[in-house]
Amino acid sequence: MYKEKKICVVVPAYNEEKLIAKTVNTIPDFVDYILVVDDGSKDKTSEIVKSLIKSDKRILLKKHERNSGVGAALSTGYIWSRDNDIDITVVMNGDNQMDPGDLTNLIDPIADDTADYAKGNRLVTGEAWDIIPHIRYLGNSVLTFLTKIASGYWHVTDSQSGYTAINKKALHLLPLENIYPKYGAPNDILVRLNIYHMRVTDVPIRPVYEVGEKSDMKIHGVVWTISLLIIRSFFRRMVQKYIIRDFHPLIFFYMAGFLMILVDIPLIVRLIIRWLNFDKIPPINALAILFCTFVGIQFFLFAMLFDMEANKELKGK
Repeated sequence: MYKEKKICVVVPAYNEEKLIAKTVNTIPDFVDYILVVDDGSKDKTSEIVKSLIKSDKRILLKKHERNSGVGAALSTGYIWSRDNDIDITVVMNGDNQMDPGDLTNLIDPIADDTADYAKGNRLVTGEAWDIIPHIRYLGNSVLTFLTKIASGYWHVTDSQSGYTAINKKALHLLPLENIYPKYGAPNDILVRLNIYHMRVTDVPIRPVYEVGEKSDMKIHGVVWTISLLIIRSFFRRMVQKYIIRDFHPLIFFYMAGFLMILVDIPLIVRLIIRWLNFDKIPPINALAILFCTFVGIQFFLFAMLFDMEANKELKGK
């Protein structure tokens, strides 16, 4: 136990036979349960975990029959923690990229009840650019910006970090069976946490790379897939939080912003056609585009400011 709280570390793993033992063996003694979720590995991941169980009774194993995605493994671990009344559930992936030395810093805000969800932030350190592969860093930055808008947690950075801790209150509120099953799970969870008015805090952690990990993630495809998920999640949060659960006028500002952008589209098409056919730009057409664009941007900015104000109390400490 840690600060009189039962702790479970969920370890999602897929084909991690080289690193799973090192990951599990470095988890501190104060952790009560270590739940390895083998997401349909085709190597010896499960066999290695079973051998570790003989010397460490804290270790448990759940195995998916087929590979379903890191979000699905996370869902399995969270459901087990919820059903077994665990106070704090931490996620540490089986690729040994999450430093156990950061574990107490991640747990403390939850144990002290200053946050419901704590998320590791690798980008806050000055060394992140030199350690994290640049394409991943840039992709993460794009997704972080989109996630801020979609989730309402404007203070949160490094949205793709999977090193997290969550309390049992949040686990009992969240629809754990419906977590996005693939790489977009952290983004999906943040949006759902905001809908349920949960406090979230960022915790600086050390970025760890080049420890022998092997990733099957294709960054170009993932960015587009997760971006679409984030856009859908944004609209879900607007409806759930600001229409169904409570009403807030910011919804009108977002609607007006989208309306102005929609009006912009035929105006831009007309301008291009006129330019190509008559080799000149109609002044009124151009002014209408500028007006709709700037007014639309203003509506969006006002909506974002209202959203920041509405969610400022959800910044954990």
